[in-house]
Order: sequence, then structure tokens, then C-alpha cells
Amino acid sequence: MKEELLEESFCTQFNPGDVRPLGWLRSQLEIQASGLPGNLDRIWPDVRDSQWIGGDREGWERVPYWLDGFIPLAWLLDDADMKKRADRYVNAILERQSPDGWICPCGEKERGRYDVWAAFLICKVLMVYHDCTTDPRIVPAVERALLNLRKHLKSFTIFNWAASRWFECLIPIYKVYEVTKNAYLLDLALDLRTQGTSYDALFEDWTDTEPCGYWSFRAHVVNLAMALKSMALYGRINGKTEKGVEFAEQMYSKLMRYHGSAIGHFNGDEVLSGKSPVRGAELCSIVEEMFSFETLYALSGKGVWIDRLEMLAYNSLPATTSPDMWTHQYDQMVNQMACVKIHGNTPFTTNGPDSHIFGLEPNFGCCTANMGQGWPNLARSVFLRRADGVVCGAIAPASVSFETGGASVKIALATEYPFGDSAEFVVSVSNPVEFSLYVRVPGFADSARIDGREVQPGSVNKIRRLWDGVAAVKLDMDFHAAVKDRGNGMCVLGRGPLIFSVPVPERRVMHEYIRDGVERKFPYCDYELFPDGEWQYGFASENFEYVRNDFGKFPFSVEHPPVKILADMFEMDWGGRDEFNGYVAERYPRCSIPKKRVRVALQPYGCTNLRMTEMPRLF
Repeated sequence: MKEELLEESFCTQFNPGDVRPLGWLRSQLEIQASGLPGNLDRIWPDVRDSQWIGGDREGWERVPYWLDGFIPLAWLLDDADMKKRADRYVNAILERQSPDGWICPCGEKERGRYDVWAAFLICKVLMVYHDCTTDPRIVPAVERALLNLRKHLKSFTIFNWAASRWFECLIPIYKVYEVTKNAYLLDLALDLRTQGTSYDALFEDWTDTEPCGYWSFRAHVVNLAMALKSMALYGRINGKTEKGVEFAEQMYSKLMRYHGSAIGHFNGDEVLSGKSPVRGAELCSIVEEMFSFETLYALSGKGVWIDRLEMLAYNSLPATTSPDMWTHQYDQMVNQMACVKIHGNTPFTTNGPDSHIFGLEPNFGCCTANMGQGWPNLARSVFLRRADGVVCGAIAPASVSFETGGASVKIALATEYPFGDSAEFVVSVSNPVEFSLYVRVPGFADSARIDGREVQPGSVNKIRRLWDGVAAVKLDMDFHAAVKDRGNGMCVLGRGPLIFSVPVPERRVMHEYIRDGVERKFPYCDYELFPDGEWQYGFASENFEYVRNDFGKFPFSVEHPPVKILADMFEMDWGGRDEFNGYVAERYPRCSIPKKRVRVALQPYGCTNLRMTEMPRLF
């Protein structure tokens, strides 16, 4: 392939050190640093004693997954101790890179059997570290790894996870190419495209008959969440980025049509599992779909991808971890009135009986390692860089600092969104300078105004001016609470990007034990959550009252949520499924005859452990 320039993205990320989380977002990142993702190198053998750093534990995806969130978190928080710990891992990985460039921890004779998905991932992670540090060792090390990978593919075809996730390697390929302009990197991209799964061909004739009752790579929910961005990423080479983004829309629409849930994600308890609110969604699929949405927005500038990102970030992501982020679920249910180990038949397609309890590593440990990328990548998506200025992506409190036109610029976004209805950009410059500020208006808004001027919900508005001193740009939004139809008489309550649920009172049972040499002890032990109060309701009217509260210790607190919606509900007979010990709700209630009418306080989905979300409309 001849040397050529890549097609430009609409915008690109700032380095993590240029971004500072503020307000509730900073609190959330600090909670993550104090919780499981910030401490796996201290407590979890698969990271603490990994083969990546010379130990004898897992030497495949878990350390790269963990570093993918831990490294940007350290620089976003400017935490010296976390930076030092990240440095230790990166130094160990670079020191163990083979002279021929092979970078993964396995012997030369084992390379043919080694799934090089881990090579894709560690190269991506090292380039994130380079974003943070500009370490001069990184680009040459990653280029050697990619050159070795190109040679490796001449003898060994990619298989399993690497074949399903080939496009993830395009991220480090492009980053290194932009520095070196070595054309062989684009040849490697073509080799990966040729050997990997063709999702465009798969989805050309894809229907609801696609396998969702047994395990397969092509129906695996995480693979599909990642693959949404596959053709758009490859489009940077063949000049078809726009077509790739169109494919992503078609793929997402099909997945949501047949497997979509109320919170904007497609169900997959390991593999695709239909639209039932009592099927699960794997945590890895949530953070990977978030990253796909972030990538698609950067490539296209289409605000709908950030709308979808916010749905996941402000609903699914916080709900699938405990508020202190010391435990997490493997599978999360939209209607989840209990989280207990299930003896006998499970409601899951291929996952085990502990998949929806909260713990250190329920079912599989991939989510334990991978959960940490969600919030740091969201923080990096608040402000994005464009040639002529700055683009606002996700709305969350944060600031960014940069240089342009000989001036130092800082933009701070003050907001309580998604709990509040306004956002103010404060722009400070060291001396007068002209640049553009692109303000995205969420598509969830009923109406919106920028500095009092009406703007279209879902639009991205360019504000080009000569900035001087300190100036503010105010975005005001109007939202209303409404029930949204889910079919078969079921619906959900939403307001803006937030979905609201009936919080189910819980009785918690803690389990501390050791299995396979891995200790579970407080605060990273396992918890079963049993229902300890009423949870069987249906909507009785559209008489909704939105109530604001102060932020508590946790932004997504179960006990003290920052907002509630008071709603008229009917108590009713829902029933349970006896084959699942009576602790998984039916998809539909057994009897839709209302009983007593009551006023119930619903909470944001992300502020619940146990919840009922998709409920019948009884009016």
C-alpha cells in the first residue's frame, strides 16, 4: 500500500493531563480511584502477580484492560502515587519486550497459539500512556510490536478474539502512523481487515434469527459493542468514514430492534438474549459500547452518538457497580428485584448462577479488569480538540487547558447535568485569541437556548469569536418526564438522559471466602441482595413531580439520590419464576389488575442496586 494520509476525524481527544474533572465527575473518579479499579494491583492476583510484570498469573487481557482505565484516571486526577504505579507496569512491559518486537508474555514456541487480541490491546494502552506522558520510548516500542505483528500474520492467521476484534488494533496503528508515516502500518491494517470478521457482511442480511441461544463469537455482546465502530475506523484508510458511520447506525438499529433494552443498550448475557427486561447485559459490553460511541462521535461529529453515550454513562454504568465501586456485577438486569446466586436453571443464556450478584469477579474476571475505562473515557469526551477550536461532547463538569494562537486558554464547564438542566462554559484566555467553541445540545431536550437564543435539540452549534479575558456561554435546557412505550403494554419513565426506576429495598448478605487462590474479603467480597420491600407496581397516571436534592457522598447514591420523580403507581400482582427460586421477576406481570393506588418515589436507574424499571401502563 502506498503511503497516504488518513482521512481526518471530526475531532480528537485532548491528552488526559490537559483535562480536569470537576464537581460530581471528580467525585466519581475519586471514588473509582479509591475502589476496585484503583486497587487491583494491590489485591487481585491476576493484576498484582501477572505475567506481564514477571509474575505467574494471567498473561493475556487483564493487565491491559486494567491499565486502559487506570492510566488515564491517574493523569486526570493528577495523582502522584497512581502515576508511579502505572509507570511500574509500563516499565516492566517495555523491559520484557522481545528483541524482535513481540510484546506479550509468552514463549516463542507458544506464539502460534497465543490470541493476539492482547497485543492489540496493550499497544492501544501504551499509546494512551504516551498521550499522558509523551514518553519517547513508547512510539518506537509500539511500532516494533506492530511490525512483529505484521510478520506474525504471515505465518499465523488471527483467530477467536483477535479475529472478532481486529479493528481495535487500528487505534494504535493510526496513532503510530501519524507520527512515523511508515506505510507498512497501513498494510497491517489491510491484513487485519482481510483476516478478521467482516461485520459489514455479517449485518447485511442479519435478522432476529441470528444465534442468541448458544455461545458464538458473532453473537457475543462485547464483540458487537466493540464492532459498532469497526467500519468507521477502517474508513479512515479507504476514505469511507461516512459510510462506516452509516453502517454503525444500521448495525445499532438492528441490534436494538431485536435485543434492545430500556436504557439504550442491547441485551447480552454473554451472547445476544432478546429484549426481555429480566435478561442481562455484561458490564464489559457497557464500557466498550461507550467507547464505540465516543469514537463514532469523534469520527463524525454526529451528536446522536453522544446522546447514546450519556444514556449508558448515566444509567447502566453506575448501576452495574456498587456506589463505592468496590464490587460490580457481570450481568445487569433492567428489572432486577434480587441479586442472588441461582441454584438450578438460570435466566441467562450461557452465564453462570452468580452472574448478577455484586462481587470481586462474578462469573468471569474480564469485567473486573475492564470496568475502569468507563468513567475516565467519559471525562476525556467532555472536551475534544478540533483544528479550529474545541468541541463539547458529553456534558459533565470538567475543564480543559490548551494553547492556541499564542494564548493560554482554559474552558471550564460548570453543570449538574444529567441531574440539572443547564451548563455554563467559562472561557478564560491570557490574551485575545480567535477560535471556535462547538456546543452540543442533547437530543433529549424538549427545547434549549444558548445565551437566550433558541437552538435545536440534537444540534452542534459553532460559536466563533475573538475571546478576550473571561467570557461565559450558557446552555439552558427543558426536559419533561414521560413514559415511553416498550411494547406489550410495558413502558419506562424517562427524563432527559435519565431512566427512572422503582428502588427495591434490599437485605444484604455478605460472603467472604477464598477460591482458586483469590481472596474475597470486605470491601471486595461478594454480596447477595434479597428484596426486602414492595416492588410490584404499574404506572397509574402521568402525574409526575421532579424533585431535586443535594449531592451526597456518592453522586449515584442509592440512599440519597440527587433527584427523584414522584409518580402515581398501582400495587399489583407480578409474581416470580419458581424455577429461579422466585428471585427473578417475570418479564410480564401475571395479573395486570391494579390493587391499591400509591405515590412512589422513583430514582435514577444509576442510583439503584435493586430496581423495577420496565412496568405496565395501567391507565
